[in-house]
Amino acid sequence: MNGKLIVLSGPSGTGKSTVIASVMAQYPNLQFSVSATTRAMRPGETDGKDYFFVTRETFLQMLENGELLEHAEYVNNFYGTPEKAVNDALASGIDVLLDIEPQGALQVKARRDDAIMLFLAPPSIPILESRLRGRGDTSPEAVEKRLQQARWELSQAEKYDYIVVNDRVETATQEILAIITAEKCKTQDRIHRIKEEP
Repeated sequence: MNGKLIVLSGPSGTGKSTVIASVMAQYPNLQFSVSATTRAMRPGETDGKDYFFVTRETFLQMLENGELLEHAEYVNNFYGTPEKAVNDALASGIDVLLDIEPQGALQVKARRDDAIMLFLAPPSIPILESRLRGRGDTSPEAVEKRLQQARWELSQAEKYDYIVVNDRVETATQEILAIITAEKCKTQDRIHRIKEEP
């Protein structure tokens, strides 16, 4: 049986990386899809693990070659999901998690009706603003841009299948694991187990 394609979105500062790490630690059959991006590497990030850090020219060539499942421009940088790696993992029965912006997530939803769409929301806008300002690696102007972007992203949440509020990492993790379990128990994925062979 093919793996499940899980798409997770949420505004910058919502705690996606922390929640994803927690989910992956408890769910061994989940592969994180590494996106390509033109943004600069942040301290502590590793090329090929956190992202494939590429030049703008390389990214545009990948796009032209049809190598990306989705792509988006976010705060003047491109992001995209290399499609072949995702399809290979799914075909071998491995579940794949995409951490992508709503622009790209909605492209995936339009192309893949098998995608499970999850939106990770902050407890509130003031808490999100506090998290972004507390990072210390972002200029006040960039924080304002991200807040403006976050408000737009939150307006897209109704287009997702599920909304998980990250007020506590442990709770958000358990909710995501429960959603994946429920999706794997859907009739179309289980009916073959109880049908008699003709």
